Amino acid sequence: MNIGDAAKASGVSAKMIRHYESIGLLPQAGRSDAGYRQYGDKDLRSLLFIRRSRDLGFSLDEIRGLLELWQDRARPSREVKALAQQHLAFLDRKLEEIQSMKQALAHLVSCCHGDERPDCPILESLSGESSSV
Repeated sequence: MNIGDAAKASGVSAKMIRHYESIGLLPQAGRSDAGYRQYGDKDLRSLLFIRRSRDLGFSLDEIRGLLELWQDRARPSREVKALAQQHLAFLDRKLEEIQSMKQALAHLVSCCHGDERPDCPILESLSGESSSV
């Protein structure tokens, strides 16, 4: 299949497919006589793997490691689990950060009258002009 077909079948844009090839995450595609990229079932499975990994928030370096483990049928599953646990811990930390940001912003919103007055605790806090909010 060509790059457009591979993009459609995998849910990964053609631009990202070319990028994944350029950084070595995906092997360079074979070429037709006319020079067009050609992808097979193995490439499609790899693209789906990459897309699903990205959907779970794995970084490109983490995906590289997961791909290597996926392609190594002799790998111990503990290595895969360790990578997933590390990523889960990272997501937990990010979730805590987001919750903290949400609470801080909710507090600022509750302090703002949202009326015709020009004073705004949200802008004051963002500019560092107010330490009371």
